Amino acid sequence: MQPKEFLRKLGLKAKNAGTWTGQQSLTGSARSIQSYSPVDGQLIGSVTTTTRDQYEQVITCAQEAFKVWRDMPAPKRGEIVRQYGDVLRQYKDPLGRLVSYEMGKSLQEGYGEVQEMIDICDFAVGLSRQLYGLTMHSERPAHRMYEQWHPLGIVGIISAFNFPVAVWSWNACIAWVCGDVCVWKASEKTPLCSIACQLLFQKVLKANNLPEGISCIINGDYKVGEMMTKDGRVPLVSATGSTRMGKTVGKTVAERLGRSLLELGGNNAIIVTPSADLKIVLTGAVFGAVGTAGQRCTTTRRLIVHSSMYNDVKNALAGAYKQLRIGDPLDANNHVGPLIDKGAVQNYLNAIEAVKKAGGTMVVDGGVLEGPGYESGCYVKPCVAEAQNSWDIVQHETFAPILYIMKYDTIEEAIAMQNGVPQGLSSAIMTGNLREAERFLSVAGSDCGIANVNIGTSGAEIGGAFGGEKETGGGRESGSDSWKAYMRRQTNTINYSESVPLAQGIKFDF
Repeated sequence: MQPKEFLRKLGLKAKNAGTWTGQQSLTGSARSIQSYSPVDGQLIGSVTTTTRDQYEQVITCAQEAFKVWRDMPAPKRGEIVRQYGDVLRQYKDPLGRLVSYEMGKSLQEGYGEVQEMIDICDFAVGLSRQLYGLTMHSERPAHRMYEQWHPLGIVGIISAFNFPVAVWSWNACIAWVCGDVCVWKASEKTPLCSIACQLLFQKVLKANNLPEGISCIINGDYKVGEMMTKDGRVPLVSATGSTRMGKTVGKTVAERLGRSLLELGGNNAIIVTPSADLKIVLTGAVFGAVGTAGQRCTTTRRLIVHSSMYNDVKNALAGAYKQLRIGDPLDANNHVGPLIDKGAVQNYLNAIEAVKKAGGTMVVDGGVLEGPGYESGCYVKPCVAEAQNSWDIVQHETFAPILYIMKYDTIEEAIAMQNGVPQGLSSAIMTGNLREAERFLSVAGSDCGIANVNIGTSGAEIGGAFGGEKETGGGRESGSDSWKAYMRRQTNTINYSESVPLAQGIKFDF
C-alpha cells in the first residue's frame, strides 16, 4: 500500500489533514504546514497548525482522560498497549513506507522504525507488571515504610523528523503504562507520520471505549511547542532534537520547576585499534556514517584510527563508498536516500566548505546529485574527509553523511579525542584487545551514555536506556528503568502501634 493510499484508508484527506486530538478534527486555524516528500519533491498533504484555543481544547481533553486512565490498573493499561502493538504489526508495511516517503530514510530503516514501535509495546506490556517500589525497615516500632510510584499526569513529547514515529513511541508507550496521558508535538517536517500513528492508536481506544485524550497531538513550529513547555499543567516535557532546541526547552521548563527529559545531539566516534577486524570496522563505520543519510543522533561522525592502520582503513573506506547506491529510498536496492530538505543540503555543503577551509583533504568527494531520480534536490553524496578533532566544524554536529577520519598513537590519546567534543551520546571501539576494550568501558574511558565494543555507534536496541551526557542532555528514554522519569515517587509510612513515636528519638510530650 502506497503512503497516500494508506493515509486515505485511515480517513485522512490528502489536502487538509486537520489538527487532531484523536478522531475529531479541530477547526479554526487558517495556517497550515505542507508536507513535501524529499524523495520526489511531491506534496503529500497539508496539516493545519494548532491555535491557542485548540491547544486549550487538547489540554482539557487530556486532563479529563487522565482521570480515567490513572485509575485503570497498570496491567490493564499494558493490555491496551499490547493491542496497539498488534495494530502496528498489521500496518507495519504501509506505516514503514510512509516513514520512508515523508522522511526520506531507506525502506528497510522505515520498517525498522515501526519494528521499534512494536518492540517497545512488548517491553511496556511486561513493564506494566513491574512498576516496583521498595520496602524499608523503620527505626520506629510497629511502623512500616515503603515507596510507591504514581503517574505524573500529562507528558508532553516533542520529537524530531529523523525518527518520526519510533522516538514518540519510546516515550508514549512507557508513559501510558505508567498511567500518564500524552500530548505529542511532532516535527513540522514529518507531520503526517504523527497523524497516522495517532489514528491507529485511536482505533484501539475506541474499541476499548476509552477516552481519546489518552493520546493527543498538536501541530506546528516551535511556537506551538512553547505553549507546552511553558504550561504548568504539563509536568514533564520529553524533547528530542538539537542541542540548541534542548537548551531552550530545558530552561523554559525549569523556570516553572517542571521536569524535562532531553535527548539531544551527538558527535559520535569509533576508535579503530591495531587489533581491529577490518571487515567489522567497515560494516560498523559505513552504516553508522551513511544510514539515514547521516541524519541520526547516533550517526558516526568521527573515525579515530591508529596510525598503523590508518592508510588501510582510509583506502578500504574509499572502496566501500564506491559501492553505495543513492536514490529512491522505497527501492530496497538503494542504501542512501535524500536529506530531509534543501536547508539540510545547504548545511551539508557549508560543512564541506568549512572542512576544506580548515585544511582538510577529501578522501571521498561530496556533492549534490542531479538528473533523473534526483529532482527533489535533496540527494547528496556521502563523503569522507581527513580532519583534526579540534577543528570547529568537527566539534559541531552536522546532520549529513560527512565522516571525519583522523589518527592517534596511544589508546589514551584516542579516548581523549573521543571525549573531546561537547556532545556525549554514542561511542564505539573496534578491538580484539581485552584490555583496550575494558579501558574504553571503564570510568576513565568513554564519557558517553552509550559505549560499544566491536559494533558501531548507531542502531541501539530498545531494552537499554537511550541517551547521553554533556550537551546531549542527560535524559534517558526507552528501556531499563527509564520509566521512573514518567512517574512521581512517594514514600509512605504506616503506624500500626498505639502510640506516636518520633524519628531520631525526639520526645514531644504534652
